[in-house]
Amino acid sequence: MILTGPEIEKQVAAGRIRIEPFDPSRLSPNSYDFLLGDEICWYVDEVLDCRVENKVRYATIPEHGTVLEPGRIYLAGTAERMGSEHYVPIIRARSSIARLGLFIHVTADLIDIGSINNWTLQLHAVQPVRVYPGMRIGQVTFWSVEGEIELYRGKYQHSRRPMPSMIHRDFSDEELTTQPVG
Repeated sequence: MILTGPEIEKQVAAGRIRIEPFDPSRLSPNSYDFLLGDEICWYVDEVLDCRVENKVRYATIPEHGTVLEPGRIYLAGTAERMGSEHYVPIIRARSSIARLGLFIHVTADLIDIGSINNWTLQLHAVQPVRVYPGMRIGQVTFWSVEGEIELYRGKYQHSRRPMPSMIHRDFSDEELTTQPVG
C-alpha cells in the first residue's frame, strides 16, 4: 500500500524513512518531491560494454543550468539522501518534467528496501532540455511490504554521487575470457 504525504512526514519524524534534508513543503498527497543535485556525468565512449568498466566524465551543473542532448544518457544524483529500511521507494519524474520529454529513470524506478543513498537518476531527453541544480525533478512514493525483509547491501549502497553502471562486476572471470559474438 502506498503511504500518503502526511504518513510520509510521520515516518520521517519516526526515523523509518530517511530524507535528508527534509522539507515538508515538498510533500504531495502521496509522494515527496526531490531535487536534482549539482553533479552530473556521462559515458565517454559511444559504444558501452557490459563486461568492462565504462569511462565517465563528471561535471558540476552550473547555476545557469546545462543542456541535456538527445541520444545520450546522463547520470545525475538527487540532492537528498533518501531511503528506508521499512518501506520500498519508487521514483518517477514530476509530471511537469515528463511534459518536457525528460525521463529521469530508464526502467530503474524501484529502489531496494534498505538502499539509503543520494540516488542516481538516469536522465534521457527526447529533445534538448536545460536542467538546473536544485530544481524539483522527481517524486518518490513509499510502499509498505509484506513478508520477511532483506535489506539491500549491493554495490551502490552509500553512494553520494552519480554512480555509473557496475554491471561488469557481475561477470565471472571465466565469462570475461570468452570472446564476444559479432
